[in-house]
This record gives sequence, structure tokens and C-alpha cells, in this order.
Amino acid sequence: MPRNRSVLRNWAEYLPARAIASLLQCFPVEQNLATAAWGGRMYYRLSAKRRLRAICNIQDAFPDWSRECCDDVARRSVENMFQLAGVDALAMPRLVTPDRWPEFVDLGDAQHQVRRMMGDRSTLFITGHCGNWEMLGYSISVVGYPLAALARPLDNPLLNGWLLGLRQAYGLRILTKWGATPEMQKIIKANEPIGFIADQNAGDNGIFVPFFGRLASTYKSIGLLAMKYELPLVVTMAERINGGFKYRINVQDAIEPEEWADQPDPLYYITARYIHGIEQMVRRAPEQYLWMHRRWKSRPRHERQGQDMPQMLEEQIRSLPWLSTDECEAVIDRSNQESKLNRKTAE
Repeated sequence: MPRNRSVLRNWAEYLPARAIASLLQCFPVEQNLATAAWGGRMYYRLSAKRRLRAICNIQDAFPDWSRECCDDVARRSVENMFQLAGVDALAMPRLVTPDRWPEFVDLGDAQHQVRRMMGDRSTLFITGHCGNWEMLGYSISVVGYPLAALARPLDNPLLNGWLLGLRQAYGLRILTKWGATPEMQKIIKANEPIGFIADQNAGDNGIFVPFFGRLASTYKSIGLLAMKYELPLVVTMAERINGGFKYRINVQDAIEPEEWADQPDPLYYITARYIHGIEQMVRRAPEQYLWMHRRWKSRPRHERQGQDMPQMLEEQIRSLPWLSTDECEAVIDRSNQESKLNRKTAE
């Protein structure tokens, strides 16, 4: 639930944010992007803890990369984060409008995919903290396919109300995570689409699927929703082009209900497949992923207890058709090694 905050603190955050936003309107968007990137570089240098976390995550995901390459991608990732929050979110309602969106958003083949999926049924749009997840839902709504997106509200109600107005300017509807289930049921019955950012850490009780060769805790709710209502899923992202205020919508994968109908564990298959799609999108533009967030924080029970991977989980991993035998064994071996380390630590 939202935290209790003082009115004074809320206004102390809200007024400077509005003042900065007004000031940014006086400058070209490309200049603002350069300024935001500079701010990201300063933050990257000063925040040693988060800098190290990002570099370690990248080294873990790309073990063949040099330390210098990982450091460069981590820095650019932080620059991108500052650009998203400080420039793109404010410029979207002003620039990406129903009559001007082709100047800033390249749909490419995604338009045909979206139109095909948006028939007489609801569709689940899946993305991660890659590219510009805000631009994705916003631009799809602007071009004529308004969707609802699940998001956590900001703790500051003044900032939250202001930003909601910006995000919902052209059809996008934001659902808060608290009490969203009845609203989602209404949306599904109306055959309207729903968007999810699906790569958050889901805690110790999540479903653990491979992500960059290591098990990552993922929420079960999206897969369960797809199964209950037999909904297709579209894995997609809005990728920034050449560092400017222009995006390309890429559809990485489209998952139809009949594709999981005969799977031995449909929930595991759906969850692992869309997480694999997010991984492929991150590999395409690693500098646009939020490497600072603690994606692999939670660990499966067998690792925490220092035990070998259960046979059922091994079978689930080996059943994933997009993973080669060597890739499956690498995931299993990695997990068992972490269990072994925890066992030695306990001893």
C-alpha cells in the first residue's frame, strides 16, 4: 500500500519537478537529452553501490565481455534511464500526438503484428525494463490501439496525478497494482489489451525461469491470466534509435494459446518463453536495459537450502524448446553451484 507522507514533503518534491519541467520546454528535446545524459553520467560516477551492481549484472549476463565494455554499457544504461525519466516522459504528450507520431515512432512490421493480434479478443502486451517502456504503451495507444497498463503508483500523490495526466493524454489507461484485478476482468471481457512490465523480481515464492543463463524469480500472475482466459501474448519493446527522441517498436515474440496447450507445464512454458523474449530484446540493445535493478535477488528454495536442483525443475528447464542441451545444462549447473556455495557457507 502507499506510504504515509507529509503534505509538506509532497509539495517540496512536486513544485521543483514542475518548475524543471517548465524550464525544459524552453529547449529543444535533443539538447535536453544531452543534458539528461550528462546527469546520468554524474550519478553513475557518484553512486558506487549501484554502479558496481550494474557492472556485476552485465558481467554475469555477458561473461565474454571485458570489464571496460561492461562499464561502458552500465554507464550508458544509467544515461538512458535519466533520459527516460527527465525528458521523454515530459516530451511525449507534446510531440507524440495523433498527427505527428510518425516523426518519432517507427512501427515497422510491428503494426501488422499488433493489428493481427488485436482482433475480437484481449491481448497481453509484455515488455521489460528495456528501451522505453513508457513510450511503448503510450505510442500504441496514440496510433489507435488504446490499452491499459499495470503500474505501481508513485508515493507522492501530487507527482503521481501529474504524471498520470501526461501518460494518459491519448488513450493509455494506467491501472494501479492495488485492486487491479476487477478492472482487468472488465477489460478482458471488453476484448481490450493490457500491458505489463514483466521482468521484476517476484520474491522467493515466484516461478524461477532462465534469464541470461541464471534462474530469475518471475510473477506467476501473467501466465495464469493468459491460461484462464486463453489470451495471446505479444513480447515487444520501444527501442531508442541513435540516442535521440525517436523509437522503433519491435515485436520479439507472439505466443498463441494453442502453443502451450500441449505443454507438460503450461504456466512454466508461458513464463519462461516471454522472459526469453525479454532477454532477446535486451541482447539487441543492452545499453537500454535497467541493469541497476536487482533482477536476480531472490533465489529458489533449493539454492537457499544448499540442495541440488529438484528433478521436477530440471525437467521443466529441459522441456523448453528454445534452449539447447548445453544451455539447459549450464542453467542447471549454475544453480547447483550456487547451492553448493550456500551449503559450504552454512557449514
